[in-house]
Order: sequence, then structure tokens, then C-alpha cells
Amino acid sequence: LITKKLGIPPCEVEIKKNAIEEISVELKVSVRNKNVYIIQSFSDSINNDIMELLIMIKACNSASAANVTAVIPYFPYGKYSKMKKSRTAITAKLIANILICSGVDHVITMDLHSSVMQGFFNVPVDNLFSEPTIAKYIMENIPEYTNGIVVSKNAGGAMRVTSLADQLNLPFAMIEKKTNTKATIIGDVKGKICFIMVIIG
Repeated sequence: LITKKLGIPPCEVEIKKNAIEEISVELKVSVRNKNVYIIQSFSDSINNDIMELLIMIKACNSASAANVTAVIPYFPYGKYSKMKKSRTAITAKLIANILICSGVDHVITMDLHSSVMQGFFNVPVDNLFSEPTIAKYIMENIPEYTNGIVVSKNAGGAMRVTSLADQLNLPFAMIEKKTNTKATIIGDVKGKICFIMVIIG
């Protein structure tokens, strides 16, 4: 879809695995002196996808690409941007470090779990926000959206929910759940269309 909109063909790449699941990447076209954009959306095999991305970045560098940009809509391990308990790892920083070691020149991602993650890199990072696109879709496809309310499933997503609510000119609510208690809704949702915003990253 991206290459179709840009009017350029995608680069042909061959990805193989051997008997013990080691990955090899072979570029089928020359990328010498080219600006390369690698799109990696990740799947339920996220660790495998990370290795594919790293090896592909390295392959492009080895093939004398001018610049390599990793386009990562969902940044893996984004929730682990700080130590939640002692003797644990800041895994998001580790992912940033290995991306840099692989030779990436630029990272484009969306809705980072925490803005501090941009500081994990010493290369440019563009953190795009989904709210404008979501708001546009709602306004164009749900005529009765004006009778709606935007709901956050927890306090952590409140900032993004208020951003979307402001763009739609709608009120917002939040689901609050304390340990060993039933969830309660802060806000009036009775008779309204609820747009529940779930933050994955």
C-alpha cells in the first residue's frame, strides 16, 4: 500500500531460515547510494521480526545504502521504558541500542509508550501520533459521533484520550480499577456512543 501510494516498486528481498531458525537476508536489487526505508510492522513473532529488521538494516549498510530508515509503527517492548521492579531491564533502551548498532540512520514510529524513549537514540526519531487520523476517520464514517464520548481504559492513556476528545469536540471518561475492586467509570457515558481508546505500546 505504501509503495503504491508513492508510485515506486518495493525492493525484492529474500529471507531464509536454516534448520535452527537462524535468519539470512539477501537483497535482490542494488541499494547503493539509495535512501532505503524498511517497513517492519511486527507480528505475534515479534522477537523473530526484530532480528529480521536488524539483519536487513545491516545488509543495506553492507550494500552501501546512503541512508537506512526503519519505519516501525509499533515499537517493540515499548512498555518497558523504565525499570518497573528491581533487577529488571529497560528493554526499550536495549532495542534502541541494537537498532543503532545495526546501522540505522533514522527511525519513524507511532505513539511511543513514553516520550522519553526518543532520548534512547542518538539518531533522529520521528514519533507520529495516530489521533488526527482516528479523529478524521470517525468524523467521516460515523455521522452520529457527536453523541459520543471518548473513554480511556486506564489512567495511563488519559492524555491521549483527551487529545482525541479535543479534536472531536467530545467529552471524555476513564475506567478506574483499583486492586481487588470492581472497575468504575469516571464520567457520564449513559446513552452515548463510547469510543474506547486502548494504548497498545
